[in-house]
Amino acid sequence: MELDSIEKLLEKYFEATTTVAEEKTLQAYFSQESVATHLEQYRPMFNYFSSAKDEKYTRQVPLKPRKNYYKWISVAAVVVLTFGLYFGNEYRERKKAEYAYQETKKAFELLAENFGRGTEKVAHLKEFQIAKQKIYNNN
Repeated sequence: MELDSIEKLLEKYFEATTTVAEEKTLQAYFSQESVATHLEQYRPMFNYFSSAKDEKYTRQVPLKPRKNYYKWISVAAVVVLTFGLYFGNEYRERKKAEYAYQETKKAFELLAENFGRGTEKVAHLKEFQIAKQKIYNNN
């Protein structure tokens, strides 16, 4: 009858419905010398569980604080971005001013050229005035 109850406990164990007391019963059964041959395959598993609970980690765990370089990298990135925006904006403003200067210079050159043509016409007009005065004065 004991074998039948062990098999039922194994089924419950693999379905994850056993209690702690039932698991201790299984560990006690598989730690015996005489185990049923068809259940012999489960012996190493239960023996491992009983020996594994006594294992302890004995190495020293270093508790030194890790250096947090990410914080400084983010600060450096913000500084670089800020300088880039400031000097990039200044560069763009300088380029805009230079472009405006060049366009104004072209406009004044065009105005001066047309003004020069206009003064040539006025010079002809002055010659016309002089000729007209000569004609009226001779009469």
